[in-house]
Amino acid sequence: MSAARTGPAVAEPGKAEGDAVAEGRVVEAGGSALVVRRAPRDRTRAAVLVLHGGQENGRRPAHPWQPAALRMRPFVSAAASVSSPRDVLVGRVRYRYRGWNDDADPLQDTLRALDELRGRAGDVSVVLVGHSMGGRAALRAAADPSVRGVLALAPWCPPGDPVDDLAGTRIVVLHGDRDRVTAPAGSAAFVRQAREAGAQAGMVLLRGGDHAMLRRSHDWHRASAAAIRRLLRPERDLEGWTAEACAADEPLLR
Repeated sequence: MSAARTGPAVAEPGKAEGDAVAEGRVVEAGGSALVVRRAPRDRTRAAVLVLHGGQENGRRPAHPWQPAALRMRPFVSAAASVSSPRDVLVGRVRYRYRGWNDDADPLQDTLRALDELRGRAGDVSVVLVGHSMGGRAALRAAADPSVRGVLALAPWCPPGDPVDDLAGTRIVVLHGDRDRVTAPAGSAAFVRQAREAGAQAGMVLLRGGDHAMLRRSHDWHRASAAAIRRLLRPERDLEGWTAEACAADEPLLR
């Protein structure tokens, strides 16, 4: 299987597609690609955007109640838990379609979301958190000048995806060693190429981890929270296991 067949978009049950909770009120996102889950109380300094998985091909509409979207709710919560509510926006990218398709549709949606974020908050630092197909979109969108860091979870990394514009970007990849949907070897190859292009990149293999991130789910969530916290501080050196992963010749096994 060449792509991540994990299903698409996410929102909280009971809320209409496009609604977002911000400081106790509902914010209508309309038809935008950016769905805000938490709006800062003060001026926005940085943002974390979450991207869910999908399919290799498929033009059926993406919906927030589909499994791949719901799967990312704990990661939205993790991002909110480790970032300041005063100045860090937490949101997600809304896809038009379930599939990547020939036009790289989730990548285009992500770039639209970044443009909308700039229109809303100006030029702020962005961390992208993407799973599977969303991981591919996040890694491709890392060429955008606003993106300072990417956390890719079991990403779909087919050969030939570009790395030329990743210099200076921080990339952390988490991949389960029992993933049968997207290949850990593809992630490792991407990390090597990204390093050669000038990115600070590292990879951690979670022993026993699967593609859906259900096995060892607590470890997925805890490691993601730690990585997001560190990626949100581009002015500081990485530390702990993220620094170790970026310095290691081979993926770390945890």
